[in-house]
Parts: sequence; C-alpha cells; structure tokens
Amino acid sequence: MIFKFRIVSDEVDNFKREIDIDADDTFLSLRNAICESVNYDKNQMNSFFLCDGGWEKGKEITLEDMGSDSSEDVYLMEDTVLSDFIEDEGQRLIFVFDYMTDRSFFIEMKQSVPGKSLHEPVCAVSMGQAPAQFVDLAEFESKIDTKAAAAVSDMDEDFYGSDEFNADEFDAEGFDEMSFDDNL
Repeated sequence: MIFKFRIVSDEVDNFKREIDIDADDTFLSLRNAICESVNYDKNQMNSFFLCDGGWEKGKEITLEDMGSDSSEDVYLMEDTVLSDFIEDEGQRLIFVFDYMTDRSFFIEMKQSVPGKSLHEPVCAVSMGQAPAQFVDLAEFESKIDTKAAAAVSDMDEDFYGSDEFNADEFDAEGFDEMSFDDNL
C-alpha cells in the first residue's frame, strides 16, 4: 500500500510538498524524504507527533532516544513502521524540524493506495520555497515580541471594559433586595 502525505507550513503560504511512500516503510524514510524535498540538513534532531483533528500533539516518534525518564514508550523513527500508526486518510502529524524555536511542518495523510508499493519515497508535488531550516534566534524573538505588542495594542478599552463608573447602570434596588444569609 502507498501512503500519500501532504505537507504544509504555517510560515510560508504557498509552500506545499506531497510525498508518496510505501506504508511498510519507516518514519525515518519519511523524514529523509521530507528533508530531501526541502534541502534540509539530515543531521539535525527532529520528531514526528501523531495529532488529533485539532492538531493537538499525541505520541512522539523521535530520531534518537534522549533518555527520557517518563514511563511512556519511546518510538524511534528507524524502528517504527508507518502503517503501525497511520491507519486512516486524514491522519495528521506534526514534523518538528527546529527544536530551538519549535518550528514545524503540518502533515496529513491524504490518500492510501492499496495493491501498490514503492521501493523509495517520491516527492510527487513540490510547490513554493520551504522556510529556512534555521532562523537567527534574536530575529525570531523580535518577531514574537512584535506580534505580542501588536496583539496588546489591538486590545482597547472595549476589550477590558470601561474604567468609568456610571451610577445609572448600577441597580442598587435589586442589590438591596438580595439576601446574603440565604446563601450561607
């Protein structure tokens, strides 16, 4: 069976890759095909995360065992077969390619083709320029600070409410009729 994966980025609007890969291949082969399709250095640490429909991260499938002390199982890319975790069309994954800034690709299994196989993964569609694999941390932080400042400046007094007290809006009569002892 062949899995067809679509890969997009939240950093670059017109970026898209589609990778066709045999269902019995490993996550390492998928990772390598992705890195080759975007000309990324394969010597960097990265991970896949299985996601739900809302892109919430679930199980991690990582390149190397980092000696986690948790009781959760460690799934390594080279040992983990795609078909063991990918069952249905629409299955979502996140591929974290830059751990320092948590930058990722969003992946969805778009189609499974039964009765066919591939010896090597194939990049079937390549559109747009991939985001840079690495970013300058100072530049990245300044972009985050700029976005945060813009979000705060967009919040005006209507967001928080008015600081002004208007006695006409206060219902003192209804307040006086309330009995607080009944609630004790």
